[in-house]
Amino acid sequence: MDTLRIATRKSPLALWQSEHVAARLRAAHPGLEVVLVPLSTRGDEVLDRSLAAIGGKGLFLKELEIAMERGEADCAVHSLKDVPMELEPGFVLPAVLERADPADAFVSNDFADLDALPQGAVVGTSSLRRQAQLRARRPDLQLRDLRGNVNTRLAKLDAGEYHAIILACAGLQRLGLDARIRARLVPPQWLPAPAQAVVACECRAGDERTIGLLSLLEHAPTRAVIEAERALNRGLHGSCHVPVAAYAELHDRTLRLQALVGSAADGRAVRAEGEGPAADPQTLGSRLAAELLERGAGEFL
Repeated sequence: MDTLRIATRKSPLALWQSEHVAARLRAAHPGLEVVLVPLSTRGDEVLDRSLAAIGGKGLFLKELEIAMERGEADCAVHSLKDVPMELEPGFVLPAVLERADPADAFVSNDFADLDALPQGAVVGTSSLRRQAQLRARRPDLQLRDLRGNVNTRLAKLDAGEYHAIILACAGLQRLGLDARIRARLVPPQWLPAPAQAVVACECRAGDERTIGLLSLLEHAPTRAVIEAERALNRGLHGSCHVPVAAYAELHDRTLRLQALVGSAADGRAVRAEGEGPAADPQTLGSRLAAELLERGAGEFL
């Protein structure tokens, strides 16, 4: 029997995403056996420091790419927002799946939304992007780091360490935890991370068999919006070290992109928005990145 091996992180969300891709592949290719190869990454293991401090989101990919290089796995499944703007040489992303809910989630046991939090409330997030937007909306809040998988973060909230935490809606929904979402933080007031809520498949460049199997999962409208968002991030040299937010929408054959670069220290921010043809998302993203830099975004990078 023809077999495809998917390298995946061991967190419940990563396993859900990989199982979702596996189920889609089995449906698309009857007779294909799809097996998961769960691996632990440095990004999962070092939880006492922020991602920015230990080297960035690429830490979630390295071990999976090594497994592919060694021939221990054929492909890997990622949250695309964790994938660096430039892939390691020798790797490609042959498929991005249809985007789920891109919004951030306000999660609290006692308060309905951000505005309902009392003065000086403690909010948990390690994301500089989320911190910058929280500072802009509520400068009185105490922001504290929060790392670990979704269930670990929820457990810390439930233990009373925070009045509220900010997570991705898509992650909660995929784990069947929709009920924990008290409010959705949505554009234009609040912007997500570039490529948030998008699952992507990575494999070795030149592995035509695997590329052919995965390419049936490609969702072209999602590819167009994330290419614009990632081009903007690339133009700003963005990573998890910098508070960059971006959200693109497709209207017929036109892309509309909104972007923000902010300060996690004091909430000051520079915003830009623009439109361009869906056939050329990179140019739109690059143009808006240049616009943000012209407006002083470099100070926050």
